[in-house]
Amino acid sequence: MSLKTFVKISNVNNLSDARYCAGMYVDLLGFSLEPNDEYYVDPVKFKEITGWVSGVGFVGEFKTTHPDIILETIAQYEGIESVQIEEEAHLQMLMNASYQLILKKDVADNKDMERLLSLSASLGENGILLLVEAESNPDLVPDKELLNKLAEKCEVILGFGFDSENVEDTLDNTKIKGIAMKGGHEIKPGIKDFDELADILEVLEEAD
Repeated sequence: MSLKTFVKISNVNNLSDARYCAGMYVDLLGFSLEPNDEYYVDPVKFKEITGWVSGVGFVGEFKTTHPDIILETIAQYEGIESVQIEEEAHLQMLMNASYQLILKKDVADNKDMERLLSLSASLGENGILLLVEAESNPDLVPDKELLNKLAEKCEVILGFGFDSENVEDTLDNTKIKGIAMKGGHEIKPGIKDFDELADILEVLEEAD
């Protein structure tokens, strides 16, 4: 079994999310490695979770941490292959590290998306993935023409504007690399509400 597109899951902090998503053949599981974040995963918990899954890549997710601290932190997490950051200024300082870089940018409207065009060529030239989120405006509908312009310059992962009913149309009519979704807290240990995430992943399943 496989999925029709590249899929990244952020904010993974429990074994239920990790095992389910790995079993659905997602590509990347993202873990918050900043201690002040509500989804923070310490090295011990990270090892416990990742020890139960295989066939998926692991991402260390950061918001404002300085690159020097990022590299010190990741050294404590065996298996991290990708680093996600939100500060453009930090890209240059991480460029020579041996990690796949993901730049996450939050957009409030399609004008914000248009502003990313000036950055996209440089990202593409350096093999940096662009993750576009709309946390400040969850109801934003992405402009497909703008997405295609971005995707012509760099690899784009879309983190908003789709659901189980329109995700295939979004993929069919854009050149994006794939999509991103979020995990979250368990209701109680071992019990997780997967409804929306599961609905989308099931739509993306390739028939055997």
